[in-house]
Amino acid sequence: MGSIDEETSLLEAEQSLLQEEVKLYAEDGSVDINGNPPLKQKTGNWKACPFIFANECCERLAYYGIAKNLITYFTNELHETNVSAARHVMTWQGTCYITPLLGALIADAYWGRYRTIACFSAIYFSGMVALTLSASVPGLKPGECVGSICPPATMPQQAVLFSGLYLIALGTGGIKPCVSSFGADQFDQTDPSERVRKASFFNWYYFSINVGAFVSSTLLVWVQENCGWELGFMIPTVFMGLATASFFFGTPLYRFQKPRGSPITRACQVLVAAYRNMNLKLPEENHTPLSEVTDGYKFLDKAAMISEEDTIHDPWKLCTVTQVEEVKIILRLFPIWSSGIIFSVLHSQIYTLYVQQGRSMQRTIGSFEIPPATLGMFDTASVLITVPIYDRLIVPFVRRFTGLAKGFTDLQRMGIGLFVSVLSLAVAAIVETVRLRLSREIGDMTIFWQVPQYFLMGTAGVFFFVGRIQFFYEQSPDTMRSLCNAWALLTTTLGNYLSSMIVTAVACLSGKDDGWIPSDNLNNGHLDYFFWLLVCLGSVNIPVFVFFSVRYTQKKV
Repeated sequence: MGSIDEETSLLEAEQSLLQEEVKLYAEDGSVDINGNPPLKQKTGNWKACPFIFANECCERLAYYGIAKNLITYFTNELHETNVSAARHVMTWQGTCYITPLLGALIADAYWGRYRTIACFSAIYFSGMVALTLSASVPGLKPGECVGSICPPATMPQQAVLFSGLYLIALGTGGIKPCVSSFGADQFDQTDPSERVRKASFFNWYYFSINVGAFVSSTLLVWVQENCGWELGFMIPTVFMGLATASFFFGTPLYRFQKPRGSPITRACQVLVAAYRNMNLKLPEENHTPLSEVTDGYKFLDKAAMISEEDTIHDPWKLCTVTQVEEVKIILRLFPIWSSGIIFSVLHSQIYTLYVQQGRSMQRTIGSFEIPPATLGMFDTASVLITVPIYDRLIVPFVRRFTGLAKGFTDLQRMGIGLFVSVLSLAVAAIVETVRLRLSREIGDMTIFWQVPQYFLMGTAGVFFFVGRIQFFYEQSPDTMRSLCNAWALLTTTLGNYLSSMIVTAVACLSGKDDGWIPSDNLNNGHLDYFFWLLVCLGSVNIPVFVFFSVRYTQKKV
């Protein structure tokens, strides 16, 4: 009896040791730099995040060091009109958010997130160098104005400038969709404690973005307008180099998820198989393991059916149930995704017409002249203030009522962001109405009246952008996380393109010299009408978003 008891106790001890040993390693399928299961105490979690935060902070400082004041560079240095400059900036920014589809596809299907970030960082840096040269070498930039005659940029000058800008757009395409997902990969989804920390990670990830943006809105904008564009573009180039170095320094601490094949191919196989099997009849009770989550789109279930005549497995005619459910998830996300397009139209104004509005206001304090793009610092300052308050005060308070670890649901958080963005445009419209009246009666009003509209738009971003990042990361299939993140970013592209189309259409319909958005002097136009138009657009978007959010939640329940 004693020997049996001893053997039993030894077996229990061995099992206990095995369980403890398993808990030492991450169980979400990730590996360390050597391809082994990662030790939790030595890899991932918060210890890997400082390098990711530093990388994102420096990279965003470089990006916003260009984007925040690029419209001023086009108007002052390249001698373009307000409409032409706004169109160039919006098109470039839109491209910066469409290239992530390429980067995400490469990351999910072939290289993985780490290698994709590393390779595209080199492309990004080369674009920064080309842009700096275009502003520094005399033969690569237009000459100074002589009186009212301003020479336009020549074709070679434009070629160097736009090649630099669009190399940056390509480089950011490999970084932006992967960094947030790569950071979230550092937390084991199977560990409840790490899962809670992951929710906090997204808040501080967005915080690090805006630390870089804050420096760009203040220091870099001032340098560009007071010390020259050569130094103003050189500083972001240096910070892009620091971003790349920071990312590599953290390599031994990272956890890596292996690529799992092309998600686009998997999705196309489902659509083709469903079409080829469209004549097959679905059973009356057609249940799949995830059908409760992805109710609807039953026609896609035919992709997982096979006829009696078929004996050879063809992935373009017979797909797995998992593949079918992945496509259903993407289709159900579409209405939520589309709401971000209008939000991006509103948000893009802080880089274009908000800046031009500020340029028409009183900007001097004594002998110091405030660059209008500097007011963008209040957009980022609101983020730096709101994120800690949200993470440390609002979430614990709301948690008492909702019972959710992260306070609001991601959809509720996005809805709040949509509402606040409309408030920002409404404030901008009111300020512009008052500015126009005062400019015709007693003179310009101070630029600091723009602070509330920038602050509100920054707060809107904290709610909408962070909620969207977390929503798409958690709701998307494991094999499509980078791609779904890029897909979410695509709304920024479409929003910028749509904004450019709206600006062009308004300029054509209302007139170029005395319409809503005049070519030169905004005092001759009605920019407030344009802002009210965007308020109406955003107001229509909110109930549409609420409707589809309720449907999405009900179907999940």
